[in-house]
Amino acid sequence: MQSPNKKIQVTDLKNTSYQPAWDLQEKLLKEIVELKIANRKVEIQQPTPNYFLWVEHPPVITLGKSGAIDHLLLNEEQLRDRGIEYFKTNRGGDITFHGLGQVVGYPILDLENFFTDIHKYLRLLEEMVILTLKEYGLEGTRSPGETGVWLDVGTPFARKICALGVKASRWVTMHGFAFNVNTDLAYFSYIVPCGIQGKGVTSLQAELKREIPLDEVREKLSTHFQALFEAEFVTAD
Repeated sequence: MQSPNKKIQVTDLKNTSYQPAWDLQEKLLKEIVELKIANRKVEIQQPTPNYFLWVEHPPVITLGKSGAIDHLLLNEEQLRDRGIEYFKTNRGGDITFHGLGQVVGYPILDLENFFTDIHKYLRLLEEMVILTLKEYGLEGTRSPGETGVWLDVGTPFARKICALGVKASRWVTMHGFAFNVNTDLAYFSYIVPCGIQGKGVTSLQAELKREIPLDEVREKLSTHFQALFEAEFVTAD
């Protein structure tokens, strides 16, 4: 029995359009799944790799598998006029926006290297963001029945700061989280964010009244992710 591989190869895709990033995720997931299938046929098994992609997308709206198209408030022409791409995706969740100033992370993990519990996986991603917010003096919380991380849940001022949407195949994950850091929140007026009526959206910049370096936020998220998953990040060559 091969011991679990808890090393995660990290790549920063920097500013990359949604489609190439999605294609890369699919490629990496397929690679891991095929190795898992092959391992079942041999006595000496190869360790399955894990990946983590950082990315900042140009403006794009994505709709998840359970999403409703009427949560998109613009038509094709209006999207084009505003320079916004649109994709219907295979992740969980409803509708969301990705754009500049947002920290997006796509973990492509073989959860059999860690634990086989998708709910625990989502809760740990949320915890990573909650711990990061705490470093900035903000109290992030969960909202019952809704994934992601929020501020002031249970009040009329409840607002979402990080969205989550994932897919898993044979315990291999893809897609991930989108943390609003310096994001232009005006874009969220073009959708019903995550399909949730009556709750706002916020960013780290809006809460702290100053711009926050994205690399600084990624570093804090990385530290908490590695601790929570008992993993080790290694930089891609």
